[in-house]
Formats: sequence, C-alpha cells, structure tokens
Amino acid sequence: MVKKHSKIKHVLIVAIILLFFGSTTTLLAQTPPIPRITIGVEGAQKPGDVAVTLQILLLLTVLSLVPAIVVMMTSFTRIAIVFSFLRHGLGTQQSPPTQVVIGLSLFLTIFIMAPVGKKINDEALQPYLKGTMNQTEAYERAVEPIRDFMLRQTREKDLALFVNLAKMEKPESSTDLPTHIIIPAFIISEFRIAFQIGFLLYIPLLVLDMVIASVLLSMGMMMLPPMMISLPFKLILFVLVDGWYLIVGSIVAGFH
Repeated sequence: MVKKHSKIKHVLIVAIILLFFGSTTTLLAQTPPIPRITIGVEGAQKPGDVAVTLQILLLLTVLSLVPAIVVMMTSFTRIAIVFSFLRHGLGTQQSPPTQVVIGLSLFLTIFIMAPVGKKINDEALQPYLKGTMNQTEAYERAVEPIRDFMLRQTREKDLALFVNLAKMEKPESSTDLPTHIIIPAFIISEFRIAFQIGFLLYIPLLVLDMVIASVLLSMGMMMLPPMMISLPFKLILFVLVDGWYLIVGSIVAGFH
C-alpha cells in the first residue's frame, strides 16, 4: 500500500509540473512579442546626412566638456578655493560638508554669471533658434560675453605669459587674443586672487590659534590640544563678525 501511495504521489507531481509548464507556454505564446532594437551604420544618401552626424558628435563632445567649462571658465574656481581655505582655517574639518560647499559655490556661480548667460541667450541662442543666424555667427556671439568676463578678471601679466609661451606676435589689444590664450591666463589669475583671499582669512584665525596656544602653555596645559580650545572661539568670532555675509559679499563684489 505504501508503494502504491508513493507511486500515486509521483504521478500527481509529474502531472502538476506538466500542467504548470503547459500553462506557462500558453501564456508566453499569447504575450505580444518584445520589440527588437538594432543599431546600424548606413550609407549617407546626401552630404547633409554626414553634416548632421558630425554635428551630433560635436554636440556630445561639448556636453562631456560642460563640467570643465563650468569649473574653469566661470567664477566657480575662486569661490570653491576660498571656501576651502575658510573651512581649513576654522579647523572644522568636514563642516560644512564638501557637498554643501560645492553646492553653495555652484549657486553663487549661477548668480554671478547670470548677466553673461542672459547676454548669450539674447544675442546668440534666440537668434539661432529663430533661424536668423547661422551656427558660426551664433558661436562667435556666444563666446564674446564669456571672453569679456574672463578678460576683466585676468591680469595683463598672465596674458603676456601665455602669449610668450605660444610664441605669437603681441596683439594690439586684448580683444585680438585667441580664446585658447585667455582661458589658462584666466585660470591662474583666479588661483592668485583665491590664494590672496585665503591668506587674509587665515591671518586672524592663525593669531587666535597662537593666543590660545600661548595661554595653554603658560598654564602648563601642554597635553591639551590648542585646536580643541580655539575652535569654539573661532566659531563665535566668525559668527559675531557675520563672516558669511562679509565673505560672500566680497567675493561677489570682486566680479563686478
């Protein structure tokens, strides 16, 4: 009897499995077919097709360079470096966090570069979208506001450095300089200004550190880290003088 019951169980299990697979096959057969996606290369029928393809490749290349353009051709570099110096001078390590510092730098950059973006939109982008301007002219008009912004912030000494390194003739005016000369000169000028601001920020904070260290040494507390004691004093000093207001206001005013 036991053997008969076991055989009956095996038959039932096999029947259930066959029924399951049969129903599954029926459901799969009733479902609509999955679309197939193919990517291929076809021959161009006319020269315009090749031009459109090259434009798409150029657009993708420009989009990949957007982060570098935002970082190096705007006010972002100076702001981020100054905030980094400030955080290290206060000794707060990771406060405010790096994401917050980068976010604040980005939004201040948008605020500072808003007039430049508006000029590009009015004089280059909108005429190009309306069809009243070709791509070459739109590019030239879009670059001009950025060039003017960078030239206002760049020292003549830095421009002369890259003109000499490029072994090109001295231009009659700064507007005759090519863009690939202006960009690196603008970057090193921004580094110089950011380091100068960082140095000025460090001086009062460093003096406070030295005073706290001298007081602890005179009290015989040589094993107590001076940074632990000076941090609250630096924070309260920074808050009392309204440090964020002064720093942000000075940075933004420096670009106008």
